[in-house]
Amino acid sequence: MVELISTINEIIKYGLKPNLTVTDKEKWLERHLVKIYDLYFEIEYKFDDTQYPSFDKSRLPDIRKNITSNFKNFGFYKTVLDINDIDNLKDNTIGDAIDDLSDIITDLLEIKWRIENNSLADGLWFFELIFRSHTQQHILDLLNFIIQKK
Repeated sequence: MVELISTINEIIKYGLKPNLTVTDKEKWLERHLVKIYDLYFEIEYKFDDTQYPSFDKSRLPDIRKNITSNFKNFGFYKTVLDINDIDNLKDNTIGDAIDDLSDIITDLLEIKWRIENNSLADGLWFFELIFRSHTQQHILDLLNFIIQKK
């Protein structure tokens, strides 16, 4: 899972450090988001039922503030509530690219922490769980935002 950790590191840096000087930040972010999405399909683990300590999100830096400094043109976007309701042109909602990336980074930090502090199986189990229930939609929304603003 070396590829997983290195891909996670390429994404989380935007939430851990402000004002990064990276050429083509959005292109590289997009590439690594797609890579995380792809790695999800390769998850294989044996369930580990050990009782491990929990991830402490309170010790994280101000991820949102760092993302804002790294992606100054990220912000709100419009999306539809029900993509399958093609006759309904009125029910829209507002999304937030900074919030999407913040949630993605927080999820990836926990996956990485579990792999490094608990066990590989625990980290992969959490990756599978959180991806399906949370991270996946944020990745799709953020990728759509990046594509649409070009």
